Amino acid sequence: MTDNTTHSQRSRRAILWSYVRPHRKTLAFALVLGLGASAVNLANPLATRWVLDSLSAAELNLVPPLAALTSLMILGAFLHWWQAITLGSLAETIVYDARSSMIHRYLTGKVLPLTSRPAGELTTRVTSDSVLLREASSASLVELIDGTIMLIGSLILMAVLDPILVLTTAITIGIVVGIFIRMTPAIARAEQQGQDALGVLGGQLQATLRAIKTVKAAGAQGRQETKLLGLATESRKQGIIAVRRRALTGATAMTGVQIALMIILSAGAWRVALGDMTVSTLVAFLLYALGIVGPIEQISGSITRLQSGMAAAGRIQELEDIDFERTHADAKASTSESGDTIVEFDQVTARYTPGGAPILDGVSLAVPRVGHTAIVGPSGAGKTTMLSAMLDFIQPERGELRLNGTPYPGLAPDEIRAHFAYVEQETPTLPGTLRDNLTLANPGATPEDIDVVLKTVRLDEHVATLPQGLDTELTDTNVSGGQRQRIALARALLAKPDILLLDEVTAQLDGISEGAIHDAITDYATRHAVVTVAHRLSTVVDADNIAVMQAGRIIAQGTHHQLMTDNPLYQQLVAALSLDK
Repeated sequence: MTDNTTHSQRSRRAILWSYVRPHRKTLAFALVLGLGASAVNLANPLATRWVLDSLSAAELNLVPPLAALTSLMILGAFLHWWQAITLGSLAETIVYDARSSMIHRYLTGKVLPLTSRPAGELTTRVTSDSVLLREASSASLVELIDGTIMLIGSLILMAVLDPILVLTTAITIGIVVGIFIRMTPAIARAEQQGQDALGVLGGQLQATLRAIKTVKAAGAQGRQETKLLGLATESRKQGIIAVRRRALTGATAMTGVQIALMIILSAGAWRVALGDMTVSTLVAFLLYALGIVGPIEQISGSITRLQSGMAAAGRIQELEDIDFERTHADAKASTSESGDTIVEFDQVTARYTPGGAPILDGVSLAVPRVGHTAIVGPSGAGKTTMLSAMLDFIQPERGELRLNGTPYPGLAPDEIRAHFAYVEQETPTLPGTLRDNLTLANPGATPEDIDVVLKTVRLDEHVATLPQGLDTELTDTNVSGGQRQRIALARALLAKPDILLLDEVTAQLDGISEGAIHDAITDYATRHAVVTVAHRLSTVVDADNIAVMQAGRIIAQGTHHQLMTDNPLYQQLVAALSLDK
């Protein structure tokens, strides 16, 4: 085993232990219950021998041995029941802890590392990977210890009954354990590869379902099906490899035990014939030998589940690469209104990946506290990145952003974002009702406020046609792309932000709706700051300031008329859209 593999195994075990540690008292209690059950199981063959010896005694009295055997059976069943409940509850708690930890990291982590990973893969880690952790970090640990103790205890008592026969049993078990230990790393690799393949499949499937209309319209469902089935085949292949390896280890263990039983039975019968062993002792010895089958299966199953859990832990560990955003404890500064500028870029340079091309390159821009600022330029110029920087989704490597004169690093992200409302280009809706989506940023919005914004974005008539009105669950069939844009804008207006950020907010609207939105933006800009990114320049021609971007830089600023006079790129953008000059 290489140093890297050893380090990886240790790291995964550490992840498993991190989920177990908060519940170690419960786990220890379950272990005590298991030890009690094991002790009862170990006593059963001795009680059985007592019953058999009583049958051959001069005075037949079966009451004490039968009472002892019955009591042991009842006590064993009770302890197993109690342990099962304890471990089952603990397992569900561990799953919850793992899922809550990952969900917390997703929602409080930095945006760029999250958006660089397929959403389906991240979902798989919360769903299937956490289930693998459940067994590995609770029942498997206890079962492994219980099984080991039961195995050792059985061998000790077998040695007390007959040292010669137990030697054969111990040698056979030693061979089986040695083979199993050599097979364990292969099981771990297969489990890891199977979970990796499943994560890729989940990511690709989610992306395909999200774009199902595009896939069908392009006639590409056959190709996508082939691609997805290829990923499913790879997942199946790795799963079968793991199954075969688990089956091989299980068969090896069982074969070893059966060979041992055959030898024990033959040798025991021979010793009984010689008079070196009583029949009752042979029966008790065989009961212990048969009882070894359970612990061996328990140990092998526990180790296999531990390997599966460690594979899942390795995948969950990768989430540690997603750094958390700053907290209030990290950000000591505060902000309050001061001056005419609310947000300022000061020679900001930013990249999406270290060493990559700068997506913002020495950008300087002042956003006034009141008024409409527009950002225009060709695709890939960095317009949307400007909005991401304002929202602290991306941090500059050089230069500085300031909110009300306070540098961003001194403020917590939620304190920064409390001043903004953002309508992103894709305008997604969240699972839930229309009311839930509208009041996402302002849960205390009054019915009157909601009515006003619905009329402003021309959604009031559509809402009136919905079966449950505002309490209608949103689906792709009852909300169009243009309506999603207007819902997003209504949500932003309802938040009553200091700065309204709009990214292509009229891209899917008809002319009438666009005119209404334009009027709403113009009205809002008379009281607050509005920053608009747009390709359709008709929505920004009357902006107070238009910043023209190219290749991550602001190459010109001014009003529409000033830029039409002085800036060739802006003139080209206007001409390309046949905009009235």
